Amino acid sequence: MATQIFVNLPVKNLDQSVEFFTKLGYAFNPQFTDETATCMIVSDGIFVMLLTEDKFKTFTPKAICDATKSTEVLLCLSCESREKVDEMVCKAVAAGGTTYNEPQDHGFMYGHGYQDLDGHIWELIYMVPDATCQG
Repeated sequence: MATQIFVNLPVKNLDQSVEFFTKLGYAFNPQFTDETATCMIVSDGIFVMLLTEDKFKTFTPKAICDATKSTEVLLCLSCESREKVDEMVCKAVAAGGTTYNEPQDHGFMYGHGYQDLDGHIWELIYMVPDATCQG
């Protein structure tokens, strides 16, 4: 079985977060969804658990970082084209997110990103085929 990743993110308002990510085209697994959490499906092997802050606190003794003021993690997803990167950023901004920098073009890699409603940074990149870091 291939390794899967489940990223856990605290959110202030679960319903608003679901609405935001739905506008970006993501689906959710109802099997892992209740009033305190939902499982956002990014791909066959990537899932994001959006957890209310109270639910998130049950998993860690540490304080929750205010992602609008501090950064603990950068989430980076690949896209199939430069146009898809730009499209996703536009959708995120239209849904209430914000950008945090200008697009970056490095020739072999193009990237841009957005902050979601809770300030988590989502970087989106397109890499020219055969320029990836696969060994």
